[in-house]
Amino acid sequence: MTDMSADGWVSRAHRPMGFPEFLAIVASIMALNPFATDMMLPAMPEIGAAFGITNANHIQTVVSVYLAGFGAGQFIMGPLSDRFGRRPILIGGMLLYCVASLLSVIAPSFEMLLLARALQGVGTSATRVIATSIVRDCYAGRRMASVISLAMMIFVAVPVLAPSVGQAIMLFAEWRGIFMVLTAYGLLALLWSAIRLPETLPVKGRKPLTASNVFDSFRQTLTNRQTIGYALAAGGIQSVVFAYVFSSQQIFTVVYGLGHYFPLAFAAIAIGIAAAGFLNSRIVGRYGMRVISHSALMGSLAIAAVTMLAAWHGWLSFPVYMVLAIANMFAFGLMFSNFTALAMEPQGHIAGTASSLFGSITTLIGSAAGALIGQDFNGTMLPFTTGAFLCTLAALVIVIGTERGRLFVPHNAVVQTPPR
Repeated sequence: MTDMSADGWVSRAHRPMGFPEFLAIVASIMALNPFATDMMLPAMPEIGAAFGITNANHIQTVVSVYLAGFGAGQFIMGPLSDRFGRRPILIGGMLLYCVASLLSVIAPSFEMLLLARALQGVGTSATRVIATSIVRDCYAGRRMASVISLAMMIFVAVPVLAPSVGQAIMLFAEWRGIFMVLTAYGLLALLWSAIRLPETLPVKGRKPLTASNVFDSFRQTLTNRQTIGYALAAGGIQSVVFAYVFSSQQIFTVVYGLGHYFPLAFAAIAIGIAAAGFLNSRIVGRYGMRVISHSALMGSLAIAAVTMLAAWHGWLSFPVYMVLAIANMFAFGLMFSNFTALAMEPQGHIAGTASSLFGSITTLIGSAAGALIGQDFNGTMLPFTTGAFLCTLAALVIVIGTERGRLFVPHNAVVQTPPR
């Protein structure tokens, strides 16, 4: 149920929180994931040295195993939240995240660290599913896309700041200090959510947790052309972002020789996503999710092609790469929030399960393809730029198939959340 206020159409489902606090808490729990992914990028050489890992590509598993847990965990979080409500699953996941972060601090071996990272990923998978689910519980249509865009704009400050924060921590402590900070942030977010976040899924809207019901929800999600199509396309474009995250430390220190200054370049590129989130929240109500995301996808493919050609011909200097990378992240910001909203739009009655499958599909595709690209790093930009182009091209082909060739065509309008 929504009412008209200074904030526009504001849902009653998240009261007593007003819209600004609702947006902030959604962004804060979403931010657990990029914090856990990006803060340790500057520490990867030190982590490798601490455990005697000499292969720089192998150290990337500190990130990739986390994302594997993050992707796999989402399969179960959605059905659980559709049965028991959003709050208990969110709080349980955040508790697991905090315990795993502490385990990372005391990990005596690289294998134990990887296990702790996988558990961290499973814990944060709850935050990813619940954040999307509570937005869908409260909003629909273009308003949902606007809310997701605003949340992304806020939490994108995390990947902008996280590597710099990690670098700053290492001035005063070893790499384990990063996990202590992650634990502290997780506890603060957990406390805020436990005190202020209401249950957005009413008892009458919950689904029985039976095998037949869960499989039926999975079937409804996976057989919906719009949902599965945009999930696969989002996985394709997310592959590019994950490949960049896995390879960024090597790109900026090995290829471009930035040394300890690489977090500054990383932050500059991430600003593109923040700008896109703000712009999308302003224009999606007017132009619609399809027009914006399809245009951004075409632009991203063109940017990826230019970047790949520049790398192959030796023209990809640091300034040229920075301009192209910022532009591509801007396009990603316009695509991902709208792809998420488009995938979730038909699934309001099973938002938790749909959110879990969407998150699992996009994360597992993105992390698997991104890891393959990252493992091919050979001291040049050729593997990364070629992989980015192919993944973006695959996303475009999937969107064309999903829309039956009809790109840039807005489907009617604003769908309001039905009264509760």
